[in-house]
Amino acid sequence: MEHQAMLHRSIFGGGVQFLLGPPVGMNEHHHSLISIMRSRFFSKHLISQKKCFKSSISCSSEKLNGPHERKENTAKVIYSVAPAMGHNKEAHPECSSRVPAIVNALEKLELTPKFRGSEIVQLQNFRTATAEDIASVHTKSYIFGLEKAMEQASEQGIIHIDGSGPTYATSTTFNESLIAAGAGLSLVDSVVEASKTSENPPVGFALIRPPGHHAVPKGPMGFCVFGNVAIAARYAQRVHGLKRVFIIDFDVHHGNGTNDAFYDDPDIFFLSTHQDGSYPGTGKIDNIGHGNGEGATLNLPLAGGSGDIAMRTVFHQVIVPSAQRFNPDIILVSAGYDAHVLDPLANFQFTTGTYYMLASSIKQLAKELCGGRCVFFLEGGYNLKSLSNSVAESFRAFIGEKSMATQLDEFGFLYDEPSFKVKQAIDRIKHLHSL
Repeated sequence: MEHQAMLHRSIFGGGVQFLLGPPVGMNEHHHSLISIMRSRFFSKHLISQKKCFKSSISCSSEKLNGPHERKENTAKVIYSVAPAMGHNKEAHPECSSRVPAIVNALEKLELTPKFRGSEIVQLQNFRTATAEDIASVHTKSYIFGLEKAMEQASEQGIIHIDGSGPTYATSTTFNESLIAAGAGLSLVDSVVEASKTSENPPVGFALIRPPGHHAVPKGPMGFCVFGNVAIAARYAQRVHGLKRVFIIDFDVHHGNGTNDAFYDDPDIFFLSTHQDGSYPGTGKIDNIGHGNGEGATLNLPLAGGSGDIAMRTVFHQVIVPSAQRFNPDIILVSAGYDAHVLDPLANFQFTTGTYYMLASSIKQLAKELCGGRCVFFLEGGYNLKSLSNSVAESFRAFIGEKSMATQLDEFGFLYDEPSFKVKQAIDRIKHLHSL
């Protein structure tokens, strides 16, 4: 961790510098430090994504039209798709196959507008995030340093923009990251608007990449470029006047970027469950916020091997009372599916059914506390089958259908969960936060 922190400072500390180099295994020792001059802030042209992986999926950044607005009033789920097909590195866990795998599973399991009519709505047209949107969380030097780095990516094909993770970039990364963030913001718009005329607005789900919860204010980290959920939180406050934002992060890895963005902010409650000791090594249980924000950050690291029983217990004993006491205006979710037992990058034992439970329970929590206003943002999940099935089960939970998880899961057996260690962690967090 000390080496990682030192490397991160060398990239972003005090200036606009990126450690650029060829992919791992391709003369990596020839990395060169390229200084990038500060660009003019708030450039007015933002390039839209030029193509999508399927003709049926729109990546437009135009404004919503009337028919879509009418459908949202009766929808139970509204989702946006921003697959970032140009942001890709073969054999890397965070590759361009992830979102297409989810979309294909939704189609196969008949969880799309084609089969469900107005019950499930795909947001065909959504805005691109602006520099102002991104700068609500990230530094100007990082934003325009990354934009400038696209020149280097155009020459080399793939560059590394962060030494931890590692986080790569291609020539399309900057623009596709703006599109991903914008897809999330547009869902916030849609859900909030629907909540004005309905007691049961749709749950939003941004099927987007690159993910965002590791990206710190000064730069990228851990496969993440811009903090999508953090940017949406500030947007909800700034544009919609939703002052109190409750963020649930159930990715197996700690959302250190979101944590850092709001560590001293009493109006944004960040709650993360994650595997103790996993990347990036942050999110200790006694990290509870600072200054005015003390108590508005809750980090619950759980022992490896934790699974469905642990998460159900955590939800009812920790997440629910925390949210009830905070009394949010909107709930945003960093939905990482890498805690699944089949995922290769961690050691939790969530099943597909665990994600059905989380989706159903969070939807109900939002209904009880904040008029149903809730938006999910895709984070991790690197086994394509468990990722796509788990997102599909989330959709099934949103529309109130019975879970099919037992039919979808294909694994031999689960080990006994570390129940004593989980109980110890829950008892300590309840004491720290007076739950």
